[in-house]
This record gives sequence, structure tokens and C-alpha cells, in this order.
Amino acid sequence: MTALRAATTAVGAIGPARIVRSIGPPRVARWTGLTSAARITAAAAVGYLSGSFPSTDVAMRLARSKEDIRATGSGNPGAMNAATVLGRKWGYAILAADMAKGAVGGAAGRAIAGDTGAYVAATASIAGHIAPVWNGFRGGKGVATSAGACLAVFPAYFPIDLAVATATAVTSVNAERAIQVSSTAWAGAALLWWRKGWSNGWGPPPSAGLAGFAAVSSAMILAKFRAARL
Repeated sequence: MTALRAATTAVGAIGPARIVRSIGPPRVARWTGLTSAARITAAAAVGYLSGSFPSTDVAMRLARSKEDIRATGSGNPGAMNAATVLGRKWGYAILAADMAKGAVGGAAGRAIAGDTGAYVAATASIAGHIAPVWNGFRGGKGVATSAGACLAVFPAYFPIDLAVATATAVTSVNAERAIQVSSTAWAGAALLWWRKGWSNGWGPPPSAGLAGFAAVSSAMILAKFRAARL
């Protein structure tokens, strides 16, 4: 528990944005011996592995809980359900870890394969969280990981994303409807940023990859919400 608290305090003190910035400009030179397709494939693999890290399962073990998170509460191995089972502090720690998975995945993908690699890896990190191979493809819903991925590859929209998600959650009692609204806004904003060529902060220049990242990620998250309802 002491180790988890120290890690959580460190993440909170540094901040996700600083973590992304500290990685610095993409260093693609070390991967120049590989073909473009191979580098993008490597970026996707690294993104998936980052997203598939079982943060909730690790927290359950550190807390010495005998509960099966997938058979307790909502059955979702995410921060919200973990907060119900383990307590609010553990929920916040898992939330920070899940966001970090998306941010690290996007930043690592950019280092491996440039801007395209960033978008591919960011998308793959969300896929890894939703369908981790280590847990029989039974993962979380991908919302926190998508926020971290957005921070890495679409930082210009991140504050708007938080505002839209918060406003929708407050005014809607239907979580799936809230995700539908925020996902539509996210995908629409990505398309607009690409077509207008607006600044994207420390993220990659807006391109078709940004629109693809937002559209595919939104589709995966919505599909997971629908599957959980069935």
C-alpha cells in the first residue's frame, strides 16, 4: 500500500501533461533500420501492451482483496467499480494509472513511428485496455485510457473533452448516453482540427490519423458500453 501511495503521489505531483512532455520530441532515428510498416506495427504492439497493463488487478492484489472485481458491483474492472469495492483512494490511483497507460502508449508510438505511430499506438492502447489478452479479453470500458491517449496525441482538445464529459455526465442519468454525446463531440472535433489545420499543442500535427484515432476509439468504447448492457 505504501508503494501505491508513493506512486500515486508522484503521478499527481508531476501531472500527466508533464509526463508526456518529459518524453520529449519523438526519436525515430533508432528505428530507421525498420520499414515504415514494421515501425507502425511495433508502435501498435507497444501501445496495446501499455493499455493492457492490469492496473486494477494489481491494485486488488496490493490491497489484499479477495474479491473478484469482474464478479463484483458492475463487473467492470475500471476505476469506478474499484472505488466501490476498494475505496475512493484506490479508485483515484487506478484512474491515474489508466490515464497514464494511454498517455505512455501514444508518446511511445510517436517515438517509434512518428506522427502516424502516435495515432496508431494511442488507439491500440485503448484496445489493450478494453480487450487485454492476459485476462481473456475482459477489460475495462476505456474511458480513462482514452483521456490519457487524448492528452498525448490531441492535447488541444483535452480541456474541452473534460468539460463536455463532465457537463454531459451531470445532466444525464444514462452513462451510455453521456458517452455517446462526448464521443460524437470528440470525433467531430478531431475532424474539424484536421480540416482546419489548427494548432495541436505538443501533439502531432492534425491529420487524417487524428480523425481515425478519435473515430475508431469512440467506436470501441461505445461497443464496450453496449456489450456491458446486454
